Amino acid sequence: MSYKALDVKALRKQTSVPEDLEVEALSPERAAFEALLKEKENKQFKANSVVKGTVVAINNDYVVVDVGSKSEGQIPVAEFRNIEGNVDVKIGDQVDVYFDLNPEDDNFTLSKDKADKLRIWDKISHACEMDELVRGRVTARVKGGLSVNIEGVKAFLPGSQVDIRPIRNLEKFLNEDHDFKVIKFNKRRGNIVLSRRVLLESARAALKTETLSKLIEGKVLEGTVKNITDYGAFIDLGGIDGLLHITDMSWGRITKPEEIAQFVRENEPIQVKVLKFNSETERVSLGLKQLTEDPWNIVENQYEVNQKVTGKVVSLTEYGAFVELQQGIEGLIHISEMSWTKRVKNPSQMVAIGDEVEAIVLEIDSKAKRISLGMKQTTPNPWTMLNQKYPVGTHLEGKIRNITEFGIFIGITDGIDGLVHISDLSWTQKIKHPNELYEKGQTVEAVVLNIDVENERFSLGIKQLTQDVWAYDIPKKYSVSKRVKANVMGANEVELEKDIRAQLDSKADAKDGSEVVVEITRLDPEAKMIYAVVVTDNADREIPSYLPSSSNDGE
Repeated sequence: MSYKALDVKALRKQTSVPEDLEVEALSPERAAFEALLKEKENKQFKANSVVKGTVVAINNDYVVVDVGSKSEGQIPVAEFRNIEGNVDVKIGDQVDVYFDLNPEDDNFTLSKDKADKLRIWDKISHACEMDELVRGRVTARVKGGLSVNIEGVKAFLPGSQVDIRPIRNLEKFLNEDHDFKVIKFNKRRGNIVLSRRVLLESARAALKTETLSKLIEGKVLEGTVKNITDYGAFIDLGGIDGLLHITDMSWGRITKPEEIAQFVRENEPIQVKVLKFNSETERVSLGLKQLTEDPWNIVENQYEVNQKVTGKVVSLTEYGAFVELQQGIEGLIHISEMSWTKRVKNPSQMVAIGDEVEAIVLEIDSKAKRISLGMKQTTPNPWTMLNQKYPVGTHLEGKIRNITEFGIFIGITDGIDGLVHISDLSWTQKIKHPNELYEKGQTVEAVVLNIDVENERFSLGIKQLTQDVWAYDIPKKYSVSKRVKANVMGANEVELEKDIRAQLDSKADAKDGSEVVVEITRLDPEAKMIYAVVVTDNADREIPSYLPSSSNDGE
């Protein structure tokens, strides 16, 4: 005998049991229990989540919201007020609220604020996953960056993500609305990190391609001053930056970084000229002054030699002072052109930066961009007056202002000294150094020998106050073949009289200081030299002596 297996599911459908029939005839107690059980299940399903509710009542303190299943909750009316302070909801409106269930007593609370925040968190999470933008307002400066409010949710914007370039003053972004990319999101820790920089870099990359096609040397472009440094300014040309160097801002001189502000200001638009562009390094050199003509191109039409000009001293060097005649045009007053009479060692003795000075144009070289100026030429040259006041041969007196190894300087007028060369101190003395005869401050008499106005030299002589002994006295006293007494002063020299010596043609066979007789062999008035030889055959002759220790016997 065979048996067929039973189909349990089919059997259940075919078989009636008493419990199935009781559904239609539940007792009131059983019905209440079932409703309570269903309500609890609904509450547990909604617990700690955002649910839809309907506004059923509004009073001064609360908004009553029905979330279904005979569940109503009160929410503080403040959560429904808009920016103006008005309640932004009415009875019958559908609202999203957060259903917060207490598992211990099955009581629940509702919150619109929590629902809004969860909705915003979900929105931010979605934006992070889909690489979309979020918009927020910068609300505060915090450690390491800025705090951003995204529809009530606080997020962090690191300082490095604020802009493409580092920003020193982050406070300038406060209370500004911006778009951001979410670069880090952790809902459990409540951590949201934003970036504005990635948006700027993306936009900059798009602009860069377009700008690179326009970068041609000599072309004028519009840009924005992005950053100012001590050496210039960086100009944003659209996706790529160019350097406007301080030397290319103005044809004039910029000596201090703060003077840059006269020509550029941060975040302001500016027109510049492309001077150089390296496509490999993407370095761009820009010029501002090149938008106007170089003033040196027309300098010869504005200035001429011997013209008197006025300018401002803008720079001092050890060799002179630079004077700005107009923007972009400077002339040099060399240290030698500052005074006719003063010995100027440093230009600061005569002028200071910022001084207004008058000068005479001495030379113009527009190709080399040089103008030579003279300050002393604005007054008469005292050297030209010396010829009239002190013609050659004039005797004068003055104090010795300085003594050098080559002569003495005698003060003539204020700032003008005359030089008595060591060779013009004495007709006969062999002087090793002028200080053997003179002292500084001593008053002496001299005669004018020459005045060189061009080279500013005043030559004086002291020996010229007396007749040249070599022109008459010496040739007469010491004629060739004449014999005189002399003192031996060395192997090759003898003294004939005070300050007059003779050079021996041969060595003297006598001790220094001993008296001998010499015979004059030659005179050289031009070289101021007397030559002689020692002789011994003087028995029948009367020999004259001009020595200081002997009486002068005459000829």
